[in-house]
Parts: sequence; structure tokens; C-alpha cells
Amino acid sequence: MYVLNPSPTPIDRALLELLAQAEPAVIGHFRHTGFMSPSIRAHFQDRRIAGTAVTIRVPGMDGAMVHYAIGQARAGDFLVVDRCGDMAIAAMGGAVAYAARAAGVAGIIVDGLVTDLGELRQYGVPVWSRGTSAVTTKTLGLGGEFCIPVNCGGVAVNPGDAILADENGILVLNPADIREAATRAIQMSKDEKLTLARVDAGEKYPDILGTTKVIMDRMGMRG
Repeated sequence: MYVLNPSPTPIDRALLELLAQAEPAVIGHFRHTGFMSPSIRAHFQDRRIAGTAVTIRVPGMDGAMVHYAIGQARAGDFLVVDRCGDMAIAAMGGAVAYAARAAGVAGIIVDGLVTDLGELRQYGVPVWSRGTSAVTTKTLGLGGEFCIPVNCGGVAVNPGDAILADENGILVLNPADIREAATRAIQMSKDEKLTLARVDAGEKYPDILGTTKVIMDRMGMRG
């Protein structure tokens, strides 16, 4: 059985551009939820992508829903693939990545396996997955779902959520939280540069951060 829902409203481009300036690992200093399992890893380096989540559920051996999703994709969409726990069969490879690039897809996350790593890197669409397999899905007509709530990397993802991802990790955000989270993270990154300049000037890192005082105060309490 196939379930086909409408594509979500795209997140405003200016908000996505703001979000892409923030590092997931910096947001991880003050947010503790919405981060996918670190077992889902990037197959590229030095790329940070933000986009609108377009979700699909792709069970077992039937990859037809991946093809359908690429056909529906718009520039800036971030395809999020729930593989229903399958860890044997690749849900996508080089040809899908090529078509995704033509559609302007921002990135693809597969909670499962992919194939054709060389082609994925060549075609340039950032892809995250749990690993690779030489066995691939087929178009079998067994079923799948488009634009439904999914679980990916242990995180609930709804169509239209914001995705921010780089080689350090993947964050899912409600669009309403983008501006606050991104602005705070960007400022923290600027502040860190000031901290590093103080290190260059000879100050001790734990003294700058206040860590030394915390430890000394605790030791005094114990004493």
C-alpha cells in the first residue's frame, strides 16, 4: 500500500540561510534533543546544509517511494528516509543522487544503507547513512509512504521540519525554533574566536571559561 501526501510548505529561504551559518555541534551546547544518532554519518567533508524535511518511509526491498520522492522534490528539500530498521539493502545509489541534484535537493538522510559512494561524492548531493551495501532495493510495488511523520536516527521528523546537518551530526528543528537557535549558535561561535585570541595572548583556557574556579570552589566545599 502506498500513502501519498502533499509536500510540506518550504521553509523561508532566509531562515535556512541563517540556520546554515550555525554549527550543529555549537547548538549541541545548549539543546539536548532533536539530534539524530551518531551512527548516521556523512559521506563527505566540510559541508553544512540546511533544508526543509521531506519524509518518506521505505520498507524492505521496495524502493519505489525513493523514486517518487525525487520526482516530487523541490530546490531546498532535505529528503529523510525511514528504512523501518532494514540494515541489509541500500535504499539509494548514484542514479538517485544524480536525479536529486537535478531537482535541487539539499541533502539526503537514510536511516539505513546506501551504495555507489564514489558516485554520490561525484554528483555532489550530501548524503548521510548508517553504512553501505551492494544489495539494492527494487521497484516492486509493495508499498511506501510520502510526507508522513517518521523516525530517523531515533528522532521524530515531521514533514516541513528544519534539518541542519554536517559531518559532525544532524539536527531536527521545528521551524519556529530556527531563528533563536541559529542566532545563539552564531554568537557563540564569534565568542569562541575571542576566547582563542585570549589563549594566543597567554591566558589559560580553563581560567577563561571559569572551569578552574568551579573546580577550586568544589574542592573548597569538600574540604
